Amino acid sequence: MISQEVRDQYSTTIGIECHVQLKTHTKLFAAVGNDAREAPPNTLVSHICFGLPGALPVLNEAVIGLATKAALALGTEPESFSKFDRKHYFYPDLPKGYQITQFDQPIIGKGEITINVDGQPKKIGITRAHLEEDAGKSTHPTGQDYSLVDLNRAGTPLLEIVSEPDMHTAGEAKAYAKELYLRMRYAGVSEANLYYGNMRFDVNVSVSKTDELGTRSETKNLNSFKSVEKSVEYEVERQIELLENGEMVVQETRGWLDDKQKTVSQRTKENADDYRYMPDPDLPPIIIEQSFVDKVKSDMPELPDDYRAKFAGLKIDDAVIEDIIAVPSTAKQISRILEISTPENARRIAFWLLQPVDEDAPGEESDEIDDWSLIKLSELVAANKLSSTAAKEVLAELQIKDGDPEQIATARNLLQVSDEAEIANIVAQVLSDNEKAASDVKNGEMRAIGFLVGQVMKNSKGKANPSMAQDLIKKQLDL
Repeated sequence: MISQEVRDQYSTTIGIECHVQLKTHTKLFAAVGNDAREAPPNTLVSHICFGLPGALPVLNEAVIGLATKAALALGTEPESFSKFDRKHYFYPDLPKGYQITQFDQPIIGKGEITINVDGQPKKIGITRAHLEEDAGKSTHPTGQDYSLVDLNRAGTPLLEIVSEPDMHTAGEAKAYAKELYLRMRYAGVSEANLYYGNMRFDVNVSVSKTDELGTRSETKNLNSFKSVEKSVEYEVERQIELLENGEMVVQETRGWLDDKQKTVSQRTKENADDYRYMPDPDLPPIIIEQSFVDKVKSDMPELPDDYRAKFAGLKIDDAVIEDIIAVPSTAKQISRILEISTPENARRIAFWLLQPVDEDAPGEESDEIDDWSLIKLSELVAANKLSSTAAKEVLAELQIKDGDPEQIATARNLLQVSDEAEIANIVAQVLSDNEKAASDVKNGEMRAIGFLVGQVMKNSKGKANPSMAQDLIKKQLDL
């Protein structure tokens, strides 16, 4: 392990390339299905996917609208002119021998997003984002001397978003990956399902003792925020250790072994010259009119920052707001409730709807409860007709089937007793049965009042209003 003193002598520089699978019905250049999650191998294919002689690609028009949304989500607009290029390399899952991508004139130029790390905002520049087709998938059966190729994924439309090297800690890299995920999902650009690889992160890391950047490594195909963070931590440690031992850091592509929490070398990193880029002669350039951009902009859904601004007045911790935003359906529902009801109701309902967020598969949607049912349930709590515990019991039933919260509470005998005379009788009995606790309260031991309130709740089978019970205890003890 490298000591903190040695580690502090090095600066870390991080850039991230993110491949986003666009949410289209068909592939980038072929009229076959784009959802390969459950499809048997080599069933979502055409002559274009196989790269057969004479097969000509035709651009999927829906991709242009999604790329425009992505540009707006990245704080910029798409370029009015962009073109496709061929990137040559040879691998079994790339039958054509080249990948159609964008090289020197991408569809999105410079942009910027803001992340928040430890309560501090930080701007991360976007270098560019370009369209490209995905390759197929090779699998290598254990113990066999052959590989299998599945071309279902070949031709899937991807948007590769390239950041500036503006990140310097593992925490910043993780926060950037999360924010990119949220923006692409809220903008409707991608399903962004990390488990299925709808978003994959390639993380470039270098360390240096000087102002000059060090030699970088690239850890490819990370599909969780946690792996982005941990791979950066590992690479920083590995590279510093090499340099401290007088060795060189090699520019290379590395893979992440999640079970061992380490990166491993895969191949020496290629340079642009190795790919022999050339303009694709089969595809015309993309021309985007400003009127098209304005139309997409007018239909643009709200983004995470819009919800953060809305929720700022709810007096909820920033961390809780981020947990709400992690599930878009929850954020949208709280936003609607805030528009038609009170901040108090919206805040209470927000805590009810909070879900545990799995960093390896974040933001899973759940069935929604009707907005007005949630508001009515919150109002029952606000009116002291229902305890917080009882409200959660009603909420659990509402998640199974629709219903009126008050009727459910009545049927389950959960409504609190707010009849002062009835509670006063229960209080009198509790004080008579617990003379020592009552005496302690009269002598200033106010902690004992919690015990007495508990006894009132017990005797009323949980139906007494706790606040009223406490007031009546004080009244009967002449406090």
